[in-house]
Amino acid sequence: MKHTQTTPKASRHLQTLSNHYIFNNMSTVAKNFRIDSELNDEATALLEGLGLSMSQAVSMFLRQVVLHRGLPFKVEYPKYHKELAESIEEAKRLEADPQTKRYTDMNEMWADLDE
Repeated sequence: MKHTQTTPKASRHLQTLSNHYIFNNMSTVAKNFRIDSELNDEATALLEGLGLSMSQAVSMFLRQVVLHRGLPFKVEYPKYHKELAESIEEAKRLEADPQTKRYTDMNEMWADLDE
């Protein structure tokens, strides 16, 4: 997971903008929702790096929902199932590893796989 860190000046600017556009002159409503604790920790760290609180980020998301009249992104299954994606990554690692046995004879390969 890539983490983008902003400079303190950029972070303060984002904070000011979000406070101005999201929270100025509006009444608020308290909402409670449950999310996975690991997701919460990862998102909180990323958002703090951007100078945003979870509440501000959720407000920004909901503003985009209203502006787009729906979700502001595509919701779809990943291109590959998790197991296939993991197998592809394993194959790439094996191919890059000079210690991986190479075959020129298919019968020998199949015999090794059957062991």
